[in-house]
Amino acid sequence: MSHGPATEWKENKTLDKKKARLGVVMFIIYTIIYAGFIYINVMDSSIMRINIGSFNVAIVYGFGLIILALVLAIIYNKICTNAEKLTVIDGKR
Repeated sequence: MSHGPATEWKENKTLDKKKARLGVVMFIIYTIIYAGFIYINVMDSSIMRINIGSFNVAIVYGFGLIILALVLAIIYNKICTNAEKLTVIDGKR
């Protein structure tokens, strides 16, 4: 016995564009850092064998890339969630 939504919700294209732009910027940041990893491997792989504590540069850089991806995802989620909450509070959605 559903009668549908009580109010009509319209799409907010402005927020979608902002989220997409943020995603692209974060992707570019990650890509540049990842390209550095690839560049080091291609140009002088001996750098990857340098020890940092009990690990080598390859291990530290690789895990750093994984952690960076998770941190960027958390930041993206937090920013987008806050933007959506503000949009709903302002009555634009």
